[in-house]
Amino acid sequence: MSDPASPPSAVPASRVITTHPMLGVFGVLFGAMIATCTGRLISVGLADLRGALHLGFDEASWIGTAFNASLMFIGPFSVYLGGLLGARRVLLACASLFTVVSLLLPFAANLPIMLALLVLAGLTAGTFYPLTLSFVLRNLPMRYVLIGIATYAMDIVFTTNFATTLEAWYMDHLSWHWIFWSGAALTPVMMVLIYFGIPWQPLPQPKEGQPKPNWRGFLYASLGLSLLYMALDQGQRLDWLHSGTIIGLIVSGAFLILVTVIRRLVMPNPMVNFKFLARRNTLLLGIVLFFFRFIMLSTVVLIPSYLSSAKGYIALQTGPVLLWVALPQILCGFLAMYLLQYVDARLILTAGFAMVAMGCLVNAHLSSEWSGGNFWFSQAVLAMGFAFAFNGMVGAIILEVINTGALSRPIDVLTFAGYFQTVRLLGGEIGAAYMQHFIPVREQFHSNILGLGVDLGRSTTDQRLLGLRAAMASHSPGLATATARAAEILGLQVRQQAFTLAITDGFLLVASSVICCLLVIACMQRVPTQYKQVISAPVVPA
Repeated sequence: MSDPASPPSAVPASRVITTHPMLGVFGVLFGAMIATCTGRLISVGLADLRGALHLGFDEASWIGTAFNASLMFIGPFSVYLGGLLGARRVLLACASLFTVVSLLLPFAANLPIMLALLVLAGLTAGTFYPLTLSFVLRNLPMRYVLIGIATYAMDIVFTTNFATTLEAWYMDHLSWHWIFWSGAALTPVMMVLIYFGIPWQPLPQPKEGQPKPNWRGFLYASLGLSLLYMALDQGQRLDWLHSGTIIGLIVSGAFLILVTVIRRLVMPNPMVNFKFLARRNTLLLGIVLFFFRFIMLSTVVLIPSYLSSAKGYIALQTGPVLLWVALPQILCGFLAMYLLQYVDARLILTAGFAMVAMGCLVNAHLSSEWSGGNFWFSQAVLAMGFAFAFNGMVGAIILEVINTGALSRPIDVLTFAGYFQTVRLLGGEIGAAYMQHFIPVREQFHSNILGLGVDLGRSTTDQRLLGLRAAMASHSPGLATATARAAEILGLQVRQQAFTLAITDGFLLVASSVICCLLVIACMQRVPTQYKQVISAPVVPA
């Protein structure tokens, strides 16, 4: 393992610096926002899509899988495309195709055509993520790096929580078509910003004697990861290893990953440098990103699940609760960016995760009497925590690249971006799949425990049933009907309590994972070059 590079006194000569940095920042900001927003709109709007398209639950479940698995596929493959053609060409071409596909999606004649279009949308939008980081690292003047970090971090977390409100507004005022058309409306703006904000570069030329880039290894890795992603996404619905489809996806994905490793050992690819990833901080930051994706489920899954299942909220009512996390991101994100100039990124990262743990512990006191208004304090704490954690994490990732001297080696920057894109997507899906399994299991456990105390003949049970029957008597044609309705209501109350307890277990699980993440952060090394030196480094024109 090589030693960290000395503090940079100037921008590496191999960097091509943009003359319109703010246009570039907003261009890649739009790219990340569009990809995130489209995925979240499809997720939160799946029930509306199912109703509008007259699809069954099983059929509609493949809509999100098609888009997200394509994002997973293009993540590693973006390394190959970016190295072969340059980020600017890939982004402009993919953005153009994504716009056309997004416009056509609502007019799909049937489900197979829609799934094919969603695959194309995922393949094109998936390039926006890794090439965003590549732009920030290779084309942005150092004094603008912190702005790039803040906008990227704020954009991802804000958009994730804002999408529920946006989808509800679309359904209330427009139509389900805008789940897809919103991306088509924003992408041309992104293209204009990228055209003027990212400098033109000649096609990269391989050095003499260097092996030619090979696409097969990228294809095997991307396809293998996509198959594993599909298995995780459909596993809970198909009952995991009891399904031949899931077994086939896992075996095929694992085989392709194995083939990729063997091919890499036999035929090295000049566009990938895996040795660069074998660094202590790089590996630990990958683990931190994995934990962060899981921790975000506290607002993305747990709170919406409780409000919809236990309180009967619709998306239009759930959206404002999630906005209490989204809106403070703006202020807290720029505060974190300011602090990065003077404070070690690990400390900001630690403070952010600690606040997330506090917010989850507050929510762990959840009861069935809580409504959306009871979450405002914990949501404010979580908002600050997510802003500090994500800014600190992205800041630490970019500092790692700078201190390794990778800015002068495009291969390492591309490898770095592809690695974190893969961890981000696969880690998020593993976390979501685990939570989807965890909540029903805990609900069943609590339902069984509560059911032991709800037996006919017990005085408390009989009194409860008598009260419910009296309340139903005036709304029932007879005593037998009122008794049946009372028993049904009691069963629903037990289920509500069991689900509420399962959600509190989910918050405790997230808080526990934060503690594990803090231990990982404690193992990270301090890098010699901090942002105070980075932003004051003189720029050497390319």
